[in-house]
Amino acid sequence: MANVDTKKYYLPLRSVVEGGVLVAMAEILGYIKLYRFPYGGSVTLMMLPIIVFALRWGVGKGLLAGLALGTLDFMLDGGIAIGWQSILGDYVIACALIGLAGFGKQIKGMAGVVTGTVLGCLGRFLSLWVTGATLWGEYMPEEFLGLPMTNEWVYSLLYQLATVGIAGVVTVIVAVLLMATPAKKLLLGEDLR
Repeated sequence: MANVDTKKYYLPLRSVVEGGVLVAMAEILGYIKLYRFPYGGSVTLMMLPIIVFALRWGVGKGLLAGLALGTLDFMLDGGIAIGWQSILGDYVIACALIGLAGFGKQIKGMAGVVTGTVLGCLGRFLSLWVTGATLWGEYMPEEFLGLPMTNEWVYSLLYQLATVGIAGVVTVIVAVLLMATPAKKLLLGEDLR
């Protein structure tokens, strides 16, 4: 037992523990609505903890943490769905794609954090856009943001820009602000080396 490589066992366990804590933190942040839109949707910082996890541990583990968040969020947040397709598209896949932020791990410094954050937010946005247009389009109002609505894809695009787009911008701003604090080492995974 004297020559056991503790790092070999320590890092995988640490990633699981951090993943659990950050998924829980993401779910809690999802309950803190900065703004709630009619017909569902809100601006929250729910994506930030998964983005931090993905930036630290990479795409694969980030996707897995996002998958866990999407499943948990549907079950705990009283998710509204019209079938298994919306459960997958609005929750499971949308949250899993936040893990795309892990691609930012390959880029050094602030550029990696911004790139990863944008990719994670974009992944979630695309899943919600497609689901909104294909599944929720029949519930489209006649007017949205003062504009007449006749196309499900346009409506879903505008709606997702107003919800996930704003949440994404806020998340990028908070991630950039965190880079100016001691949390910078955590975002860049410097404590794991």
